[in-house]
Amino acid sequence: MTESRPPTCLKRLRIVRGFLQHQIAQVDDWIAEEERKAAERRRGIEARPPAPDWLVELSPGGRHPVQVHAGGCPPAGKRPRGVNREEALRRLAEGVPACGHCRPDTELGFLNG
Repeated sequence: MTESRPPTCLKRLRIVRGFLQHQIAQVDDWIAEEERKAAERRRGIEARPPAPDWLVELSPGGRHPVQVHAGGCPPAGKRPRGVNREEALRRLAEGVPACGHCRPDTELGFLNG
């Protein structure tokens, strides 16, 4: 009958080293994945079209304009639609109110009518 001997200190250290190498490889994989995600986010941000200069906030259902905003106006609501300068002026001339926060009528030089 063979008697099993306890591992030597050197053998135990090699086992721990192998385990740590496995853990380091796993951490390296996680780092690579996070770097890939960060690069993807950067590409997405760079590919994003520029914010429109003017917005028309639409009613629920998106059928009627509710307010005209300058681009990037925080209170523009959940249904803003980017428009060009001419459409923003036209909507103001049609009587669509200007946002009291960003004052697009002032920025556009629109004088009531």
